[in-house]
Amino acid sequence: MRIIKKAGYYYLKYSYRENNKVITKEKYLGKTLNNLEKARKELVKENRLSMYAKLKKIKLSFQKEWKRYPESAKQREKEEIAIAFTYNTNAIEGSTITLEEAREIIIDKTAPNKSLKDIRETEMHSKIFLEMLDKKQLISKELLLYWHKEIFGETKPDIAGRFRDFLVRVGSYIAPDWQDVEDLMKNLFKYLNESKLNLNPVELAARAHYKFEMVHPFGDGNGRIGRLIMNHILWHNNYPMLIIEYKKRRTYYKALQRDEDGFTNYFLRRYLAVHKKRIIN
Repeated sequence: MRIIKKAGYYYLKYSYRENNKVITKEKYLGKTLNNLEKARKELVKENRLSMYAKLKKIKLSFQKEWKRYPESAKQREKEEIAIAFTYNTNAIEGSTITLEEAREIIIDKTAPNKSLKDIRETEMHSKIFLEMLDKKQLISKELLLYWHKEIFGETKPDIAGRFRDFLVRVGSYIAPDWQDVEDLMKNLFKYLNESKLNLNPVELAARAHYKFEMVHPFGDGNGRIGRLIMNHILWHNNYPMLIIEYKKRRTYYKALQRDEDGFTNYFLRRYLAVHKKRIIN
């Protein structure tokens, strides 16, 4: 947003991208800037309402599409999503398993000539992902510890299934003191429980992911657990999921370096871009 002046009058100008076009809106302020904050809030609200309407279209389109699948085909589709999601989420964290190798591991149950660590984490992540789709469980400490234990129990047994009791840093970001992790996670679970009633699920998924990553409660594997959380929220609220692609990881990392609103805006824009065909249909 920026302030412009024309013929002695002030306007608040706001631009955003939609369907590869830049849309610009202006809000009249008058001869002074006394109404600046009010106008800013109104523009943000208008933009958010427009975005929520698009998200609703995505949800309805996805629901219609999913209902058309025969039950036998739904499981196969879930497996295809598991392949793509598992490959990308693990690749972001340094796994050497390719997309086709992930398919071999998950569908064909054959092991490529890669490290046993990467193979086992691929197997167990896809198992937990498919389990997450089929079971609508409350996001809780017990559930997250279970996910972490299952995925990393064989490859990281010293830290698997428990919150960290040591300092961690991600690049220049230093995570909160380990002694605060329990309370911070309690606050996150409380936030999820309270916000699910009044926040759009896509925005909730974004904010939940960001808050979780800022706590960084595990010694390792936080990215994978965080991306499971966001897709748990989306799926169990009847929205299509979002796969953060390995090739898009740099913009994802940059977004996580912003504040919560900055990351949320990135997430919403990315979600709308990925599912834009469902808005048109």
